[in-house]
Amino acid sequence: MFNHKDIIIVGGGAAGFFAAINIAEQHPELSVALLERGKEGLQKVKISGGGRCNVTHAEFIPSELVLNYPRGEKELLGPFHSFMTGDTIAWFEERGVELKIEEDGRMFPVSNSSQTIIDCFLHEAEKHKVEVLYNHSVKSIEALEHGFKIETSQGGFQSEKLLITTGSNPKIWNLLEDLGHTIIQPVPSLFTFDIKDKRIKDIPGVVAQNVEIKVVGTDLESNGPLLITHVGMSAPAILKLSAFGAVELAKLNYNFKIEINFIQLDFETCLNQLKDYKQEFAKKTVVKLTQFNLPKRLWKQLVLASDIEDFKRWADLNKQQLEALANQLTSAVFQVTGKSTFKDEFVTAGGVDLKEVNFKTFESKRIPNLYFAGEVINVDAVTGGFNFQNAWTGAYIASVSIMLH
Repeated sequence: MFNHKDIIIVGGGAAGFFAAINIAEQHPELSVALLERGKEGLQKVKISGGGRCNVTHAEFIPSELVLNYPRGEKELLGPFHSFMTGDTIAWFEERGVELKIEEDGRMFPVSNSSQTIIDCFLHEAEKHKVEVLYNHSVKSIEALEHGFKIETSQGGFQSEKLLITTGSNPKIWNLLEDLGHTIIQPVPSLFTFDIKDKRIKDIPGVVAQNVEIKVVGTDLESNGPLLITHVGMSAPAILKLSAFGAVELAKLNYNFKIEINFIQLDFETCLNQLKDYKQEFAKKTVVKLTQFNLPKRLWKQLVLASDIEDFKRWADLNKQQLEALANQLTSAVFQVTGKSTFKDEFVTAGGVDLKEVNFKTFESKRIPNLYFAGEVINVDAVTGGFNFQNAWTGAYIASVSIMLH
């Protein structure tokens, strides 16, 4: 026996709940079921932003917002004109959840707890009679002449419309491939770099505020704060590189060199500045006189790496040492030997090929009445609330268009 619903949504994460609530609210006469394989949903919402849930980012110009999506930049421009940050904020506020903007632009619930978002979703889903079915793992999807047949671990379902919001779930990608979709093979995005190097070995926790980084032998570059960790390097400068270079760095098997300019000056300018310091601070010890607004511990390590002993005074420096120090400051090379997941926020690049999705409706171009939202398609973003904004936008547009067709 097949359980019949008007609309079935597979995947009880951010996009799934958002779409289900919007459909059920606009069309109370329809039966909407949400199938979630876990014993509870919204797991990514729960852990996002260190348990505070980074709901979106305070960027209100669509053409600026799309720049945060290594995959999806071109495709999301239209959708963001229909539903973006301001709409997200209004949606939550209308349902009693106030958001606040932090200094770096990230937006969180005022309560500082992801539970606020989860409670809002569960309350709205119940209020609008969305049937949320946990422990329902989808085994197969069959496209019928009118609608779909879905087999799950707890029985079969039939529906006219189907929305897939399963994020980076390889099992569902395989089922979509069987239906005729092209899946771009997933590779990790948003990861930190593993680096073993004596210059950074003893200074975890040090942050260099504004560095420029290049991946040697590629066009990949980024800038921003850099954090030295126990295993290597992290923070926005690295995470941006990992997102925009997701495919390229996977091909390099996460073994490559990076070149870092710690002070955003070129070699010559830096060298001239060091020569001035040699005159100006002649009697001072180089290691102890930190320059260029660098953290003290980082400055010390770069000085020592330039073959300048820790008792050397500025006056004692020869031409080679000044050049070596200018090199360390403007083009220090580090060998990356691997990657680590960034916090718990595991994001992958990959998914349903963007060419096979109609971004006016988020409907499949291959299979009528099949819709997608969130990371199940080949869209991903840098850290800061952008992945969620993609989920809200896609889910909202899908929820509107699923009813018009």
